[in-house]
This record gives sequence, C-alpha cells and structure tokens, in this order.
Amino acid sequence: MEKQESLPLDKNKIKSIAESLLFVNEKPIEIDELSEILSVGKKEIEEALEELVSDYAGKSNGIAIVKVAGGYQMCSSPENEMWIKKMYQERGKQKLSVASLETLAIISYKQPITRMEIESIRGVNIDGVMKHLTDLGLIKIEGRKEVPGRPFLYVTTRKFLEYFGLNTLKDLPNLEEFMILAAKEKIAQPGSGTDNNVQAAENKTILEEKSLEKDNIVPNI
Repeated sequence: MEKQESLPLDKNKIKSIAESLLFVNEKPIEIDELSEILSVGKKEIEEALEELVSDYAGKSNGIAIVKVAGGYQMCSSPENEMWIKKMYQERGKQKLSVASLETLAIISYKQPITRMEIESIRGVNIDGVMKHLTDLGLIKIEGRKEVPGRPFLYVTTRKFLEYFGLNTLKDLPNLEEFMILAAKEKIAQPGSGTDNNVQAAENKTILEEKSLEKDNIVPNI
C-alpha cells in the first residue's frame, strides 16, 4: 500500500495536537520532542505553545499550561490549590526529613558541590542523606573536583526542577538562605501518591516562604 504524504499543519492544528499531548503526559514536554513528533520547526512549536499558555491564562477555568524543567506541562490552576489540597490531604504522608531538605537546599544553591563541602556547612555526616536524595533522583553526580582525591561533585536533577515546579535553576527563590522548619514539615516524597502538580506548587511556595538556618550559604547560580 502506497504511503500517503501528510499535509502541512497549520497553527491551529499544531496547537490542538500539542494540547492533546500535554494533556496525556504527566511529565513536561520539551519543544524538541514536539518538533520531532509533529515534523514541524521549533519556532512554530514554540509560538503555538506560547499561544496555548496565553489562551489558558485568559480563561477562568481550572487548567493552566506552565513552563517546568525546560518544557511545558498542563497542570491545575494555582487559584484552585486549596480545594485540590483538601481532596488529597490524606495522601503523601511520607516526608523528607529536615536533614534531607537542608542538604538539598545547600546543593541547589551551591552546586556543583562535594560531599565534604556540604558536611562542612551542615556540621554532620550526611552519607545516609546523600544516598536517599540520590535514590529519589533529586541529585546526581556530575564529574569530579580537580583537587587532591578528586571527590565527586553533586548537582540537582531535572526531577528536582519538576518536584519544585521550577523551569530552570534561575527560578529558585531569591533568598540568601533556604530553610524548612521541622514543626512545619510539608514536602512529601516523590512518588508518595500526592498529585504531582499540586505538590510541585506547594513545594515551590515553601521555597519562597522559608529560609535556611545557615549563615554561610550563598547561591552560586
């Protein structure tokens, strides 16, 4: 059977297809991926996505399209956060420990950073914490530092950006310090059952509201 050539896609059709793909994907989709799937130039894809973002922003509905981790993602409207939290309030009860949150904060602002440098800031051994954060996919090894012993350098991952609802590291809160109070521990572990979009919005809010009780943390980014 002879293969039929596909017709060029106009902007409305590109928007329609992109909207469907965003709807069925739980993870952010990058422009490159959409360009390959639709066989359309990156510029056309980006223009269509930005129009979709504007279209949803101009509606009084419960869905929004946002930039997350270098891609685009469909999520619930931030304006409806309190009602969605109410529905999912019994889920995601597993928490990251304060030690894990403090360590993650140090890495996010000081990356790339070695384990020894983190321990010098926190003042405690962090072997177990580092393994836990690595297992969760929130941090990873990114080469070695050119000093005696050549220790591993750690950085945050794309999953970290998704987890906190950030597009890039430049979107980290403009804080001198970053803190999670033990008495108000709110961040649920990835994959614990809480709605991902709701949790990302809540996590990002926590980053913006809290500061870390460490005087010597200065962002490298």
